[in-house]
Formats: sequence, C-alpha cells, structure tokens
Amino acid sequence: MSLGPSSSAIHVQGTSTTDTAHNLPRTPTNITIHPVALFSILDHYLRRGESQDRVIGTLLGTRFENEVEVRSSFAVLHSETTEQVAVDMDYHRTMYELHHKVNPKEVIVGWYSTGSNLNTYSALIQNFYSQETAPNQAIHVAVNTGVEEGQEPGVKAFISSPVGVFPKPENCVFVPVPVELRFHDGERSGLDLLTSAANASTSTASQPIADVEILERSILTVSEMLDRVLSYVRDVLAGKQKGDPAIGRYLMDTLGASTDDLEKGGFNASLQDTLMISYLANLVRSQAEVSSRLALTTSS
Repeated sequence: MSLGPSSSAIHVQGTSTTDTAHNLPRTPTNITIHPVALFSILDHYLRRGESQDRVIGTLLGTRFENEVEVRSSFAVLHSETTEQVAVDMDYHRTMYELHHKVNPKEVIVGWYSTGSNLNTYSALIQNFYSQETAPNQAIHVAVNTGVEEGQEPGVKAFISSPVGVFPKPENCVFVPVPVELRFHDGERSGLDLLTSAANASTSTASQPIADVEILERSILTVSEMLDRVLSYVRDVLAGKQKGDPAIGRYLMDTLGASTDDLEKGGFNASLQDTLMISYLANLVRSQAEVSSRLALTTSS
C-alpha cells in the first residue's frame, strides 16, 4: 500500500563490487511501515507541547538485505530552537533497553519526525542515529500530518549521504527511498473501522462493531472477491479479455491451498466460540437489567 503522493524516490545501489567482497551492509532500497508505528507517531504529534513545531522519535524494526521493516516506534524528548537542538540520549537508550527486553528481535533502524522540513538540525540528528545503527545506515521517516496550509498528508523516507571532501555531521544530503504501508490480516478490521470513520459524513466516532458483524462483513467481502474472480475467468474463457499468466498462477496457488483446517472443523469451532461469547454477553446484559428493575421496585 503506497503512502502519500508519488515522489522522485530512487534506488541507491553500491558503487563498487568491493562491498560484497567485504560483506558490508547494503544500502536500503525499500522501507515498509506497520500501522502500529504510524499511529504511534501521530499520537506523539497530538500530545506535543504548544511550543513544539515538530516531534521526533526512534524507529524499531528489522532488516533483511536491502529492505527495512519498521514495526514500532517510541517518542524521544528533544528541544529545538533557532540556535540549537538537544536530544535526550539517556531517555532514548533507556526506552530502547526496555523495549528490547520485550521484543529482542527488533533493533534501532532510524528515526522519525513530523513535518516536511529537513534542515541542519535534521542532519545532526541523523548523524546521532547513524552511530546507533552502525554499521548499518539509519533511515529517516518524515510524516507530514497535513495540518499546515498547502501541505498534503503523507509519509516519506530518506537515507543520508555525506557531502564534501571532509564531511561534517551537519553536511549531508537526504536521498529519498520508496516507502509503503504493510499490515497483517488481523489488523485489517481496525484499519477498516478507522477508514469508515474518516469517510463518514458526521463527526461522530464509529463504535467498535461486534465479532459477528465483523465475520459477516468478511464473508460478504470474500463473496464479492469470488464474484470478481469468477467474472474474470468467464471473460477469459469466452475470449472477451486476454488472460494474465501471473493472475492465473496466483489463482492456482490460492485455490489449490490445503483445506485441512476447514475439514478438521477449525472454522466451525471458531464460529461456535464467537456465538457463545455473544450469547453470554446478551445474558449478562439481561441479568443486569433485571437486577436494576428489581432494585427500583424494592426501593419504591
């Protein structure tokens, strides 16, 4: 899922073959962000002080060859004026140690900031995080909230490259890198709820829906997908549309998947659990109403 408008992001490759020979870290060419990290950044921005123009924090995730996966983040205290910038490094390291005890597989991959302004202070902060992620390159994710006039909301990612014969920490160029949003199947229901609230005509926040309604909507969505696939297959067989070999292979792999879980009754067991929870919830609600009415009768 693409984030923000299209940009002139480029793929940066190594300049020589000596990197492979010495097993040096590869330059990130693609960055994926999970919704949990993105929502944490937006929550940090909403809780900022009145005097803060932007907020910064640490990005945590994993690395695999040329791809960086951002799974979570946490806020970092900092103060920024026209003359200097100060980052609470002790707080940053303490938070990382606590997070590392819970998720030992996640490491520091870079930092984030809100807004689209990249200045000398951004280069200094980038230099600090480059030391934290060494020997790997630190990434920088800029989240534009769209609250400023003329600014569109979106997410951009960068890596840094030193500039000059004798480069200084404050002298670097930020090179854009492609970034996309990735979420698990279990997170889809939450994202759908937020999307429906954003597209609603009223400002009233949507209430979480029951498990049975989620199951019903999922079944309807799957039914619509099957109808589209069936229509596509019929058009290809009738010669109305040219078939795509990639789609054919994907359908073969998907429809040819193992159905052992369904045969073992896994779906039925899950459905029965959902119905039982719904029944117990209604029973408790009814009992509470009866108790309240009996209390009113006794008092009168």
